[in-house]
Order: sequence, then structure tokens, then C-alpha cells
Amino acid sequence: MELQELLIAALGTVVTLLPRPDYVGEIEETGETLEENARLKAATITQATGLAAIADDTGLEVHALGGAPGVYSARYAGEDASYADNVAKLLAELAGHEDRSASFKTVCVISFPDGSELVGEGAVDGLIGTEAKGMAGFGYDPVFLPLSDGARTYAELSAAEKHALSHRGLAVRNVAALLRAKLDGEN
Repeated sequence: MELQELLIAALGTVVTLLPRPDYVGEIEETGETLEENARLKAATITQATGLAAIADDTGLEVHALGGAPGVYSARYAGEDASYADNVAKLLAELAGHEDRSASFKTVCVISFPDGSELVGEGAVDGLIGTEAKGMAGFGYDPVFLPLSDGARTYAELSAAEKHALSHRGLAVRNVAALLRAKLDGEN
């Protein structure tokens, strides 16, 4: 849903994204980078459906932790960890660290049936708070304070505010610009 909203805003036109077909099942993220995981998900859906597909992958890179959790952000506290589990582990690992700087990164890939693809990236620098704040969003949103706002976590921002400055919003805007150029070139 968020991806569709971001694409509509970026393209300035109605876009309908179909959900991943049930017969495709969960796609295991086995890549070593965010781009590899996004590509794997988009290409798998394209191969299964014969349609263009869009997918993304996001990671939180905390500088004091050597870039962790990074590509393992969704499963930082274990394979079946909840968002709260991941946040709790992150806060525990950062206890005692003065450097709480971090970067949230997203890579978005559009895969086409002819094998071509478009790749957009987005990154936002920020800080990890000392406690979770806010009720909106998901994942690490309650502890990530983007430098562009500084006072509020992603989870304290409205959806429109978050979309305007988030790493995912930036990645989708970047891939949408490439898609617009591709579509304009085909006309």
C-alpha cells in the first residue's frame, strides 16, 4: 500500500499495484546487499507472472555497530523476530555508545519481462533515539530520528511527512523518474 501511494505521488498518475500472487509464496531474501534482495524479489515475481514487478529492500545501518543490522534489519533479533524485538536488540546493543548516527537505505527495483530493470536508491541520515517514540510506521521508525527533522522519529511523523523525507520515498521517486523517462522514450 505504501509503495503504491509513493508511486502515485512520484508519477502524478494513478498506479495500481497487484499483490504478490499466492502461488509465488514468500521470497527468501538471500542476497548480500539490499539491491540483490530487491532484484531477487522483483525478478521472481516477473518470472512467475510474466508482468513487470516492483520490489524494494531496506536496511538500517548504524555506524557504531559497523553498519549492522544492514541487510539483516528485518531479522536482526532472529528469523521470527517482531519489530519490537528488533528495536529492543538495537537499543540494547547501542547502550553506552555515544555515536548514535545511522543511515536508513532503500533500494527499489522494477523488473520487466524482457529482462531489463530499473534501480532507484534512497538514503537518509539520522540518529537512533534512546527509546521508542510514536505510534505510526513500522520497523525501526520509533527510534529513527531523521537529521532533516531531528526532533521527531519517523513514527511521530504523519504519513505525508514521512513519505516526503524518507529513504523509501526517495528510492521510489528515483525509480519513478527512471520509469517516466523509459515510458516517454517508448512513446
